[in-house]
Amino acid sequence: MSEEEPEQPKTSPMRVLWNQMRGEQLRYGAALLALIPSAVLLYLAPLIPKVVLDQVLPENPEEATSFSRAIVSALGGRETLRENLWIAGIAVFVVTIAAGGFTYLRGRWAAIASERIVRRLRERLYDHLQRLPIGWHHTANTGDLIQRCTSDVDTVRQFLASQVVEIGRALVMFMVPLPLMLAIDPKMTLAAVVLMPVIVAFSYFFFRRVRRAFLAVDEAEGAMTGVLQENLVGIRVVRAFARQKHEEAKFAERNSTHRRLDQRLYRNLSVFWSTSDLLCFAQLVLVIGYGGYRLLEGTLPVGSFYWYLAAVNLFLWPMRFMGRILTELGKATVAIGRIAEILESPEETQPEAALVAAEESRQREAALAGPRGEIAFEDVRFEVEDGKPILDAIDFRIAPGETIALIGPSGAGKSTIARLLLRFIDPTAGTIRFDGRDIATIPRQQMRARIAVVLQDPFLYSKTVRENIRLGRKSATTDDITRAASESSIHDSISDFANGYDTTVGERGVTLSGGQRQRVALARALVDRPDVLILDDALSAVDTDTEGWILEALRARQGGHTTLLIAHRLSTLLHADRIFVLDGGRIAQQGTHAELAACSGLYQRLWRLENALEDELLEDPEPAAEAAIVETGAETAEGRKS
Repeated sequence: MSEEEPEQPKTSPMRVLWNQMRGEQLRYGAALLALIPSAVLLYLAPLIPKVVLDQVLPENPEEATSFSRAIVSALGGRETLRENLWIAGIAVFVVTIAAGGFTYLRGRWAAIASERIVRRLRERLYDHLQRLPIGWHHTANTGDLIQRCTSDVDTVRQFLASQVVEIGRALVMFMVPLPLMLAIDPKMTLAAVVLMPVIVAFSYFFFRRVRRAFLAVDEAEGAMTGVLQENLVGIRVVRAFARQKHEEAKFAERNSTHRRLDQRLYRNLSVFWSTSDLLCFAQLVLVIGYGGYRLLEGTLPVGSFYWYLAAVNLFLWPMRFMGRILTELGKATVAIGRIAEILESPEETQPEAALVAAEESRQREAALAGPRGEIAFEDVRFEVEDGKPILDAIDFRIAPGETIALIGPSGAGKSTIARLLLRFIDPTAGTIRFDGRDIATIPRQQMRARIAVVLQDPFLYSKTVRENIRLGRKSATTDDITRAASESSIHDSISDFANGYDTTVGERGVTLSGGQRQRVALARALVDRPDVLILDDALSAVDTDTEGWILEALRARQGGHTTLLIAHRLSTLLHADRIFVLDGGRIAQQGTHAELAACSGLYQRLWRLENALEDELLEDPEPAAEAAIVETGAETAEGRKS
């Protein structure tokens, strides 16, 4: 972002969360409302024994409050209760069951709402990640993204499912009995709550102090997991270089750090739980001590003492957790903020709806008109952030069904042309047209759906060979898959597998050789029936004989789709209709192989070098290999200067 541009305001994490809660506010509201009858009934349960002890059993009871008289009347009157004390027991049982019913509803509604919210949040995150620019993913840390989409989302889920309701529960459980407690005995009420501010303040400040310890443990766990993930992904490299002991020592170090920080955290937590237990029991001792003293004085009825003791037990422990709940709120806010950073990242730009409609209409007309796959670059320029041009004034036109080869030294811009066509990046200047239409007016998804790409290091999913090949076209039949595999010279190899096309290739296709992975990826591209096929050094891992079979199959398909061949091995490019020689971001030469080989320039030098190397290898392989290293470096350097 430039200095002149004002920084864009970020959405509040709480607003992000509130937006995700749309449609669930009513269910959450119902869960919070269910707290009130649940709390009232929980305090009513011990109030019934209080009334029996103070108003029913004594021969000469003290003057009863209107609330006590209402309870006695509801249970059948004083005389009936004295003769049938079991009625009070049944009443306590019924009230407790009713309180449990409201507690169940509270938990159920909160759980349903939280799970629905988190499900939508996960789906939105995943969908948003699919639409972010490729450049954004190149700079992002994959492990951190996984952490945000899993651990941070789970933190939000726990907060929504329990902490939000627990905050309401603690406040309701404390506020509901206060008016009645004050009405019965203000002095006893003061004794019952005198340590509550100390308990809550201690909890809050303790968890604020150890919040960094929580963060340190999380980061240490992430570092340990990162070492494990890196080792598993690169296990073949570890074995090849006999680095097992080094990796074990590195993991042991991370594991030791995590254990040390975790141990320190739990030492702090043990101090908190023991101290808070001491404070809570001290509060109970105050109630018992002062209440017992009042009982001996005869100024406090036995039933009232019993009810105060029950009430304190009901609100004491929820209030004890308020400090931790407030800390969890802070952790949830951090998690929501990290999630919001992803959601606020701008997606790939899309053309306006009117342009999309016009493009779809034009595509329908073009489908009836004839072959598709015409590509035109008109004065295209692409620069990196420091202003250095990768492509400079590129102009060319490729007819539908034509096969074009791109060759040149590293950094000449070959792969950049493919990335521009796929709209992974956009040109700094100039226009790229696809079937006569500016690709800026074509939705990226539609554009990419018409292009198939095979990379030098293709990615295969941990699925069967069949599923990997039909990835681009789910409707592909067995014949389509077999035909594409035959054209990419992988059918015979697949047939030799134990389960044929139903063989699982392992994560990233690890059970296949490099050449087999490339050929499966090529079959995946061919079965997709693309308008444009891009092979970005896609045959580098296959031997020359297999390369010849594949190229022969591609020649048989010539005219069926436009083909871009990017390669360093000149033998791959011989059958191309035209060859573009890129150097310094420009097209230095173009023509057929015969034309370029006969014309002085970079292509002729590379062709002579490759032929000379093959001749020397037949005579004496070792000196020829050494010379090739030196001469290739010199040719590349010379090509960049020219």
